[in-house]
Amino acid sequence: MLQIDALPAFNDNYIWLLQDTTQKRCAVVDPGDAAPVLAWLKQHPDWVLSDILVTHHHFDHVGGVEQLCNITGAKVWGPAQENIPARQVALNDNDHITVLGLEFEVFVLPGHTLGHIAYYHADASTPLLFSGDTLFAAGCGRLFEGSPEQMYRSLNRLAVLPAQTAVYCTHEYTLSNLRFAHAVEPNNPDIAARIAQVTAWRAEGTISLPSSMALELRTNPFLRVNETSVKEKADEWNKQDNDSPSAVFASLRSWKDKF
Repeated sequence: MLQIDALPAFNDNYIWLLQDTTQKRCAVVDPGDAAPVLAWLKQHPDWVLSDILVTHHHFDHVGGVEQLCNITGAKVWGPAQENIPARQVALNDNDHITVLGLEFEVFVLPGHTLGHIAYYHADASTPLLFSGDTLFAAGCGRLFEGSPEQMYRSLNRLAVLPAQTAVYCTHEYTLSNLRFAHAVEPNNPDIAARIAQVTAWRAEGTISLPSSMALELRTNPFLRVNETSVKEKADEWNKQDNDSPSAVFASLRSWKDKF
């Protein structure tokens, strides 16, 4: 039986902790800091950290990898196209790997970085997506290396996953992303309802994740570039007729960068 918990790191990162409660083995996704993971392992001395999954090379996602690997002997999986500390298995698009008895498919999703990957487990009831900094709750990652067209295609690849897919991204950006979503679609009732819900959660100290693909399709402007009202707002922002969905995306991303 798999249990997934968030280990907070830095100001707004989450290190996802996957736990096989039967075997008492666990894995972590994007451990930018080793300390929260080591603290958990110290509190659970009969557990073994078997695997470390990395989505991309930014320090807040890999800073703790080498230390954890050295201390625990965990296997390090990461994108083949990027320099990942202590990586033992280099992953390419459409690779299939088994972690804690679960099969994950690897998607290469250029945009935030050129070699960024995500891990997808196609469970029949609740599929799992560990999206790193590509797809956020109500948002998407900044384009540090890739082009708007690349990120648009990457997001489209995720948008066709089953509606019930649980989306585990790695930052608590949801409320600020929703404020931007509301600026893009001020009359979207799903966005208004989500703002109210997430505001209440954050006031209680509750995290806003995971999201679901269904919820993202209703409230994430970067997945809604084909909506007429979204295009109109994008056109208004950059004062031109954005004549393709990827152009609408590029306008929205430029707007969000300055929002």
